[in-house]
Amino acid sequence: MSQRSIHHLFKPKSVAVIGASNSPKRAGKGLMRNLLSSGFSGPIMPVTPKYEAVLGVLAYPNIAALPIVPDLAVICTRASKIPAIIDDLANFGCKVAIIMASGMADEFDEQGDSLLSLVNQRSKQSGMRILGPNSLGMILPPIGLNASLAHTSAARGKIAFVSQSAAICTTVLDWANNKGIGFSSFISLGDASDIDFDELLDYLGRDSQTSAIMLYIDSINERRHFLSAARAAAHNKPIFVIKSGRSHEGVQAAMLHTGGIGGNDAVYEAAFRRAGMLRVHDLIDMFAAVESLAHSTPLKGERLTIISNGGGPAVLAADELILKGGKLAKLSDSTIQQLNEVLPSTWSKQNPVDLIGDADSQRYKKALDILMNDDQTDAILILHSPSILGESDEIADKLIDVIKHHPKRNKLNILTNWSGEDSAYAARKQFNHASVPTYRTPEGAVRAFMHMVEYRRNQKLLQEIPQSIPENIPTDSETAAKLLQQAQQQNKLVVETHSAAPILACYGLTTIQTKFTDDPEQAACIATEIGFPVALKVQSADLMYKSDVHGVVLNLNSADEVRTAAESIIDRVQTNNPNAAVDGLIVQKMALTAGAQELRVSVINDPVFGLAICLGEGGSDWDPTRDAAVALPPLNMALARYMVIQALKSHKLRDRQLPLGLDMHALCVMLTQISHLIIDCPEIAEIDINPVLAAGKTITLLDVNMRLNPAGITDNNRLAIQPYPKELEQQVTLKNGLQVMLRPILPEDEPKHIDFDNSLSDEDRYKRYFGVRAKMTHEEMAVLTQIDYSREMAFIATMESEDGQEVTLGAVRASIDPDNTEAEFAMAVRSNYQGVGLGRVLLEKLIRYYKNNDTEVLTGFTMFENRSMANLAKSLGFTVSFDMEEQLIKMEMPLKKAD
Repeated sequence: MSQRSIHHLFKPKSVAVIGASNSPKRAGKGLMRNLLSSGFSGPIMPVTPKYEAVLGVLAYPNIAALPIVPDLAVICTRASKIPAIIDDLANFGCKVAIIMASGMADEFDEQGDSLLSLVNQRSKQSGMRILGPNSLGMILPPIGLNASLAHTSAARGKIAFVSQSAAICTTVLDWANNKGIGFSSFISLGDASDIDFDELLDYLGRDSQTSAIMLYIDSINERRHFLSAARAAAHNKPIFVIKSGRSHEGVQAAMLHTGGIGGNDAVYEAAFRRAGMLRVHDLIDMFAAVESLAHSTPLKGERLTIISNGGGPAVLAADELILKGGKLAKLSDSTIQQLNEVLPSTWSKQNPVDLIGDADSQRYKKALDILMNDDQTDAILILHSPSILGESDEIADKLIDVIKHHPKRNKLNILTNWSGEDSAYAARKQFNHASVPTYRTPEGAVRAFMHMVEYRRNQKLLQEIPQSIPENIPTDSETAAKLLQQAQQQNKLVVETHSAAPILACYGLTTIQTKFTDDPEQAACIATEIGFPVALKVQSADLMYKSDVHGVVLNLNSADEVRTAAESIIDRVQTNNPNAAVDGLIVQKMALTAGAQELRVSVINDPVFGLAICLGEGGSDWDPTRDAAVALPPLNMALARYMVIQALKSHKLRDRQLPLGLDMHALCVMLTQISHLIIDCPEIAEIDINPVLAAGKTITLLDVNMRLNPAGITDNNRLAIQPYPKELEQQVTLKNGLQVMLRPILPEDEPKHIDFDNSLSDEDRYKRYFGVRAKMTHEEMAVLTQIDYSREMAFIATMESEDGQEVTLGAVRASIDPDNTEAEFAMAVRSNYQGVGLGRVLLEKLIRYYKNNDTEVLTGFTMFENRSMANLAKSLGFTVSFDMEEQLIKMEMPLKKAD
């Protein structure tokens, strides 16, 4: 898909309305009225054979009669006419169309093709882009365009809103206008048959008019594109999302609404979190989030101070804050002393600051001024309850004045709650006009603040440097693949603990000693051999939960007990489950569970996002997406830790404080190794490990059920996030005989990459960054090391130092535009390793990568002083040109041969 081709959607200079009308109840009239009243400066051209003019504007009988090619066409006709209209528009040269008709997937032509498939086919052939069908249209306040059927227009602001639901669009619009909140763009996506969330996120993430993005989602079509675009956009600006379908019934309704795939809500939640977006669960929270984004500065910290003229509302706010995981600021001694001088002696002497019920505008003003100077405070919530003084509006005025003129106004977040209805309405309006967030209840204000806190925490967690997995943990993907493929060839698509053990051992995952037999007498011999006590379990591919059918007996202490239990299990299962094929029995050494905690880990295959890892506590009625924390692979140690924290925070996992209970590091290693296993082994469809025994640093997988894909069937798109491309690792020998490893960069490389960047000479840094720049911060380096491999690539050259540590010698990186047209590269080599061919091998590797990626062109820029870089590029086949105005050398290489 071409990113440039949606430019016309956001920057149209002319609009044609196909099906424009003068009839009061026709969409074509409502649309014309909105277009004409919104201040759009370009031509608005109604197309209809019925009227000479529509709302006083000269009409054209057909598309061919239009005087110019419209940048944007809005189609208001019935569905049956639209395929022919798309043909006419495409032939005429129109680039983008909005389709408002619904039900196109359910209407068919005489050949049996759906109208939607015809439209998609014809638009793709011509390169024309489609918004919709079933779209309400869009509003672009910066250019005065209201090409929608909304009942009102949108004010201009900095928030972009994209929704799959037209009804949600109109509701949000109504509310925002009441609050005085504006938008940079307001887009109804409809059924998203062509233009979808991913392309809009790519555009809006780079749009200077947009400072925050709000999404309403029913379902996602392109998981990898969506997550890549969301992760890229969330680096630059906050993205809030509300997702329907939290219940099973809601999922079904969402599927009917958009025709999308019904994925699991918990997996959606994990995907949003992984992308750095913040999910809100209802429209009230969404409105609060919109208000926060519209009027707030980015949080510098999380400590909240509460000011109130009554104890009750302040306590409600403080309770909500603490229950949501927030922090009350601890006021400094100096601040308390200053407040003592201006407040009655009965004030609270702590945070929340109770100004007492007779607080007037002067008391509020003085208290706010002092608290805004307090270094222990990051945000302030001002509460006001109706008072006999009746100074509600005057207090609001004074506070707005303090906020506007205070030197720290851009360093603090100020939120307000004026409780009540008639007495508070005017004050809330004053705050709206002054761009100070205001809420109807103390709890609502705190929830809005906690949205900002949660967003900040998510961003910080995603930027954590992951620990390296201990080197003594093996990864033997070749042996694991061999064992899995043998099972597939024997059509053993369910692999239980005894067979799974050697596969899991390839990744350092420990199972308890387990053996299989189909004979009770043999079971007794095995038990004697491995040592008592033992557990005995039925083996049957038809039984998911063995304990539910009394197919498990624990703590058997003699051969006789094993023999008797084996015969009883087989008899019981065959009697009660005659359709279940009993393969035999599993004899397992009893685990020492005293002081340890039992967990459960599953790998499921979600219909939308593919493989997902679930961590919880299990149980026979366990639903992994209800009773577990969920994360998308690939996981590293930081992401695994994030997952465990989420599990504990949501009480899906409880730390029972047992003597040998949960060890964070050991849990993270296990989760990361499971992630490596499923990434390396496409043969695996699903895994259920129940229980996992956590005994401090020792993690043991007791009962494993691994389900495989049939032989020859691999889903290369089974992962929503592209994993580390290990196949791109390469050993090379430089001109001086030095052996180095060329490989893609990893998040774990951040400390080494900081050392590398600091090792560059002042001259090399000047050439690399086109000027003098300070040392990289952690946040900047996290962006360079935690890359999305489907969007960008960075190759580093490393060697092992004398003390066994890996050292980074050079790096080349390139980011690609979303339509895979152009990749722009930059390169640096450690100053004392220049001149040995390192730059050449790095750049050659990047060229090969982007050629294989079907990218059209590779470009780079360097300074006039960096002639050696230009000479290297020229020797590799780049065209080198000089930009005298910018004082830069441009290097360009076409990667695709001309047809």
